[in-house]
Amino acid sequence: ILSFCKHCGEDYAGLLPKAMRILSEKFNIAVPRSSMLPPEKQKNVRSLLKDYYGSLCKHLLKEHSEMQAFERKNRRILQTKGELSTERKERGEALAALFQKLFNGTLNFAEALDEDVPELPEEKSSKGDGDLLLMGGGLDSDDVTSLSIWEDEETQRFYTEFPNLKDYLPNFKIIKQEKTSVASMTEENLDEDLKEEELEEDKKEEETVAEAIEEYEENDNNTNSSNKILLDAFLNLLPNCVNREMIDNAAIEFLMYHNTKHHRKKLVKVLFGVPRTRLDLLPFYARLVAILNPLLPDIATDLSVLLKHDFKYHIRKKDQINIESKLKVIRFISELVKFDLYSKIEGLYCLKVLLHDFTHHHIEMACTMLETCGRFFFRSPDTHQRTKVYLEQIMRMKTGKTLDSRYVTMIENAYYFVNPPELPVTRVKERPIMHEFIRHILYQDLTRPAEAPKVLDFMRRLNWRDQQIFNYAIKCLTQAWNVPYPNIKDLANLLAGLVEYQESVAAHVVDGVLEDIRIGLEANTKNLNQRRVAMVKYLGELYNYRMVESNDIFKILYSLIAFGVATDHDYPSPWDPPEHLFRIRLVCTLLDTCGQYFNHGPSKVKLDYFFVYFQHYFWFKYSSPVWTVENPFPTNMNHMFRDCLTNLRPNIVLAEGYQQAKDTLEQITIKMRTKWNPIISNHQNDGDDLDTILEAYFEDGEDGEDKELQEEESFSNEEDDSGDEKEDRTMHIRREELDDAHQQPTFIDRDIDGIEDRAIDSDLDSDDNSDNQAPNSRCHSPDDDDFLAAFDKMVSDNLQDRMRDNVKPQFVDIPVPLHVKTNAKKTYEQLQEPETEQKETVNFVLMLRKGNKQQYKNVAVPTDSELALNLRSQEKAERVEMEKVKRLTLDINDRLEEEDYQDQLSQTQKPSMVNLNRERRHKYQHPKGAPDADLIFGRKKIQR
Repeated sequence: ILSFCKHCGEDYAGLLPKAMRILSEKFNIAVPRSSMLPPEKQKNVRSLLKDYYGSLCKHLLKEHSEMQAFERKNRRILQTKGELSTERKERGEALAALFQKLFNGTLNFAEALDEDVPELPEEKSSKGDGDLLLMGGGLDSDDVTSLSIWEDEETQRFYTEFPNLKDYLPNFKIIKQEKTSVASMTEENLDEDLKEEELEEDKKEEETVAEAIEEYEENDNNTNSSNKILLDAFLNLLPNCVNREMIDNAAIEFLMYHNTKHHRKKLVKVLFGVPRTRLDLLPFYARLVAILNPLLPDIATDLSVLLKHDFKYHIRKKDQINIESKLKVIRFISELVKFDLYSKIEGLYCLKVLLHDFTHHHIEMACTMLETCGRFFFRSPDTHQRTKVYLEQIMRMKTGKTLDSRYVTMIENAYYFVNPPELPVTRVKERPIMHEFIRHILYQDLTRPAEAPKVLDFMRRLNWRDQQIFNYAIKCLTQAWNVPYPNIKDLANLLAGLVEYQESVAAHVVDGVLEDIRIGLEANTKNLNQRRVAMVKYLGELYNYRMVESNDIFKILYSLIAFGVATDHDYPSPWDPPEHLFRIRLVCTLLDTCGQYFNHGPSKVKLDYFFVYFQHYFWFKYSSPVWTVENPFPTNMNHMFRDCLTNLRPNIVLAEGYQQAKDTLEQITIKMRTKWNPIISNHQNDGDDLDTILEAYFEDGEDGEDKELQEEESFSNEEDDSGDEKEDRTMHIRREELDDAHQQPTFIDRDIDGIEDRAIDSDLDSDDNSDNQAPNSRCHSPDDDDFLAAFDKMVSDNLQDRMRDNVKPQFVDIPVPLHVKTNAKKTYEQLQEPETEQKETVNFVLMLRKGNKQQYKNVAVPTDSELALNLRSQEKAERVEMEKVKRLTLDINDRLEEEDYQDQLSQTQKPSMVNLNRERRHKYQHPKGAPDADLIFGRKKIQR
């Protein structure tokens, strides 16, 4: 039909080709028409040809849509499986050839009929399919950008931004390289290349690689010696280019001074022969090639060929040596891939070849490639899906094969580096800037030795009058678990220094620490274990810095072994289960922190008594039925318990079992009750005030520790009289929670509870005195004598030192020497001179010391100066003060004289009362003043 239209169309259908019509219209030349057939018949033939052309266009569009669908499916298979089968490839080529032939025929037919060629629709769903694949691969389409490929902006600039070579070489023309199409480079072609290059002997391959390297050494002798020296110096400096600026300068230097064919080959040889131990140079060498690539593309091509040959050589060699050289080659290829100097398809093909024989060195090479450019492959849209398939294949082979643990760890690290797991976004709590500052200096600066001394100054500068800042600072100072464990001591030290300026802080922090320890006892959850250890450690450090009394330490110690503790194995407590041994660790931590200070005086005795209860608690836990041969008692807990007690009391006799610890506890309990039962009964009958205290104590129950202290103070003042109140106050534990051997009535237990510390303190005195003392009498102990003796000695020493001090009066004004005043007087000649107008001044005498001599100089100071004004104001204030004292003294004298005068006047005006009924002798009036000896004893006669 096309031939008919070309040769006979004008005669039978009156056809005019489109090109001829355009030319006739352009030049206004009429084209002659054929009149072989009448116009009606030509019109019929022309309509038949146009109908056929319409059906041809429909067929063309149908074939085009089928070819697009086939290509779309091929892309999906290529992205999913990484390769296409030969059958599909041949079918695709046949469809493309058929469509091209049909399209060319349609063009010629449209030209003959003077019709328009139908527009072929573009593939609209390509972007959607790509997004779907990306979504299925775990990567959002919005993330497939240049920024998402790189880890950060600095890395992106390193791999994408290069110096502008036109600024240095404006005459050079940048060569635009044509990228190899995907259709012409497939993995099948690469497989064929690999098969064709396989040789039976390994020596052949070695010769091939050697020839490729020696190819660049042929013309060494023909080059100029001076150029050779310069080139050698340049190449020797390349290993020192370890940053972006240096490698950029090296690339520009090579372009300007060493750009010859031989030098380029020599550069390729040096780049390829980088030492296997200098893997850090590979990114910079790849950047050097990338900078030179626009002007010198042969360097990148030759280097890629050498690396490809070397990679194939190592793959076919299948030996287990030269692992460093293998890793160098695969890492160099990966760096070139990221600079777009090595094809992505060839890079993925290298990974695929390694997965075919995934053993030994191939595992390390594959993991190295994934760690170097795996993320680049995974985040690139065109290689994402294939990289995902290879990653899944690697994980399947890791699970299916029995690999060494080192290889398993290497595979997992590479996989999660390329495709990290999706983690929920951690929301950072937004705090005010002042709160962030407080947390920074307490939780970060305090842990740095160089910044720690400044923390106290920063804390002092806080606005403590602001209630918000005050409360938050207390909160941060209380939360010791936010500080590293070794730095808890520094936090306590900081608090001790801060208390000197903010006294109320200590009470709030200590209350918070005690409350947190109590909450830990009540909650008893494993999530709070580290926090509880930190708070107990913090409490011990606070005691070491004298922020806490020993009373609080013993209170916590007894609470740890008494709160919620069951005394029967058949009825376990939910607060302290039999298998729960964490309280032992807390007690040992607290004792290890501050127990060394309980080594003398009443505190030593109290700690010894506590050890009895602690051993009873430990052996009660140890004897629990939950511990069997299959599930023995933890050895580390046993060692911790023994080490804690022996470190504080090296000569202590430890119990060897639960029964022995129980017997020791019974003996102490009987001793306490025997000694203090009479005192309890006396206190119960001793006045209304004491009854009120005891009644409040009985009503308090477990939470009456504060009123126990009141009762303790009411019973006796021996702790206050001892002079060491902080060391002698201890807590009182409830006997019914610990003593499972003697079940006494509740009120007796509580009475013993309230005087337990008194029993411990009384062991320091003699037994006879303690038994005969009244409840409210003061106990005398040797410690009191020692204290009083030391106190008297201190007072006397201070008085003697004070008496030896010479208190010298402070002279504010130094009198001017007489000879200076004399010299300052004017002479007769000076008085005769005419007076000139001078500014009013005040004369000062300045005393200087030169050697052992004093010199005096007159200084005239203006009256309006600050020195003169201050002097005048000071003198005026002194005069006013002296006048005031003088007036007060005169007023006192006047008042005394007035009182004496009034007394004399009253005595003279007082009438004498005379009894007229009976004569009475007048009362003797004592003479005033000194007695007269002559009047009393008479005059002494002097014998002559």
